Amino acid sequence: MPSIVDRNEQRYVGYRATVGPDGMPEVAHRIAAIIGALAERGLEPACAPFFRYLVLGADMETVTVEVGVPVAEPLDLGDEYFIDVLPAGKYAQATHHGAPSGLFAATADLLAWGEKEGVRWDRTVEADGEHWVARLEIYRTNPQIEPDANNWDTDLCFRLAD
Repeated sequence: MPSIVDRNEQRYVGYRATVGPDGMPEVAHRIAAIIGALAERGLEPACAPFFRYLVLGADMETVTVEVGVPVAEPLDLGDEYFIDVLPAGKYAQATHHGAPSGLFAATADLLAWGEKEGVRWDRTVEADGEHWVARLEIYRTNPQIEPDANNWDTDLCFRLAD
């Protein structure tokens, strides 16, 4: 069952791309690259990595998405990566237990719950698609520790309008 939670702002190292469905695996692999770059510097993520959906294309053929790894302090990992901050605020949160293939249905369920509850998402609809301030999939399970995707937990956290 979804709930409304307060989240503090969170600094992260990120990578952004606009891709079609076939480009998502390449973006996802950037999470491991960022974690590896942190490890080379003797650092660990401050929290679980995530996908941040920024623009869902009007044609539903493209998405502008970021992957992010939370960090305690800002650091420069090079030209492909940037530092940003997830905004504080109220978020609708639901946890999906299972393989990532179930996230589409879990997202639809969260959006339907929001519609039923009358929540206002922190997004705008423009000619090129839906622009979200913070629509997150937070990957709480480390696949190196739990390789069975059926046992993974992913939090869906969508920021509410102020």
